[in-house]
Amino acid sequence: MGRLKGKVAIVTGAGQGVGYGVARALAREGAKVVCANRNAEKGEAVVASIREDFAESGAEALYRQTDVSQRESVLSLVDETVSAFGGVDILVNNATPTGGTSRFESMTDAAMNDYMSVNYYASFWAMQAVFPHMKARNWGRIITMASLNGINAHRYTVMYNGSKEAARSLTRTAAAEWGRYGITCNVLCPFAATPSWQGFEKFDPEGARAIVEGNPIRYAGDPEQDIGPVVVFLASEDSRFVTGNTIHADGGGHINGVAWKLELPE
Repeated sequence: MGRLKGKVAIVTGAGQGVGYGVARALAREGAKVVCANRNAEKGEAVVASIREDFAESGAEALYRQTDVSQRESVLSLVDETVSAFGGVDILVNNATPTGGTSRFESMTDAAMNDYMSVNYYASFWAMQAVFPHMKARNWGRIITMASLNGINAHRYTVMYNGSKEAARSLTRTAAAEWGRYGITCNVLCPFAATPSWQGFEKFDPEGARAIVEGNPIRYAGDPEQDIGPVVVFLASEDSRFVTGNTIHADGGGHINGVAWKLELPE
């Protein structure tokens, strides 16, 4: 407890799923967490849960309504964080669109741009905005959520795969350039029981069952208990010599790949 006491963290997409669990895990360790989310009800809910459960650890939480697909909204998020807490130590690029499949040849520019705006440009803008604050402290931690979907190039999600891989390369490049300033940048590919996963279970229960059964640990991770502690490590002083890595918190699903057999009609 208290590994992140005094640190200031921004988590995008904090209202549900992995973002919700990560925000709570950071707060549990004493971080001051700014929870960015487009949906105000969900964003306020995670802040309320942090204040209720982790006040004794010294954690503080604020909600900031943010549309990460808009550059000015991202810049305002960082400015408001600095105004509230005096700086930014930890950035978790987590927000992502959900749903949607398409054959490659049917993918539209509009859908591709939607995913690139949230998965790639939002991370790019946020990283540029937090950099001077981290550089001034000679300390910073950036964690970007990517996906095995992109690494393994799963079918019919080219907009998701391509944007996540772009964000992964972005983060690794920042690691190469910013290490000299005490800033580490790492990528995390999680497999967790998020609303998106639960939606997939309903859409393709046999496919979901095959993915879980092919996973060495044989369950979808809990966002707070299984993914959160990995983010806490990457956000802490313990990870000071770890940068530019892609870490799979997925119960071993990446070892031999998952049984992704979704089919779409031509």
